[in-house]
Parts: sequence; structure tokens; C-alpha cells
Amino acid sequence: MGALRIPSTTGGEKAKASVESVDTEAACALLASGQYGYIDVRMWEDFDAGHVAGARNVPYYLSVAPRGRPELNPHFVEQVAALHAKGDRLLVGCRQGVRSSLAAADLVHAGFKNVKNLQGGYLSLLKSANPQPTAYYNQ
Repeated sequence: MGALRIPSTTGGEKAKASVESVDTEAACALLASGQYGYIDVRMWEDFDAGHVAGARNVPYYLSVAPRGRPELNPHFVEQVAALHAKGDRLLVGCRQGVRSSLAAADLVHAGFKNVKNLQGGYLSLLKSANPQPTAYYNQ
């Protein structure tokens, strides 16, 4: 677990946001507590292929060109705000944890107070040795 300090990408802002990253064990505990909502920031087709049970899908990128820059979802923060209040506890995840760290930083920058990044992303959850994985995964 640790805190990331990464630049926010919303609107080209240079402000930095501090985001706590949690490992799979801590993430499973947060989800099992029922006190955290899970925001999956992968694209729809990836989400549909498998996701954390109860996850809400809000893609951070709209498309990823093979050799180009990914197209950011310009409404990402608004879409999350339509689902969650800024004081809600959120765990943000993607495939490997990179995109979710950027998304989590944007949420913190937008005023969300209780945001954590899933270190290693959805793949880390699938690979974890959690003895009860079916309680948290939906495929």
C-alpha cells in the first residue's frame, strides 16, 4: 500500500492529487466491508468480459488507438458524480492499476474525498490467493 502523487489529467491541469493505493488483500477487505463502491474504469467490452461483483463501469478512456494516444472520456468525473456523492468511499480499478491511478487522481482533484486505487488492477484480484474469490468477482 502507498500513496501516489501524480498529475491530474482533467482539462490539462498541472495540480497534483494524492491517491492511496491498496493491495489485493486490503481491496478485498474493503469490498467485503460493504462500505466501498467499486468503480471499474476499463472500457465497456473489457468490463463485460468480467468484473468485480457490484462494480459500476465508468470508462476513463473512450478508445485506445494501437499507435496513438488514448481518447479520454471528457465526462468521466460527471459520470462518477451521477453515481456517487463526493463523500462516498470509492475503490477505483482497471486492468493493471495504471489507468485507475490516473482516474482516481482526477476524482480526488474534482473533490472526491475517499478514493483508493487498486494496485495491480483487476488482474491482481484474479491472481490473488484470496480463499473466497467468488464473493467478489463476476464473470
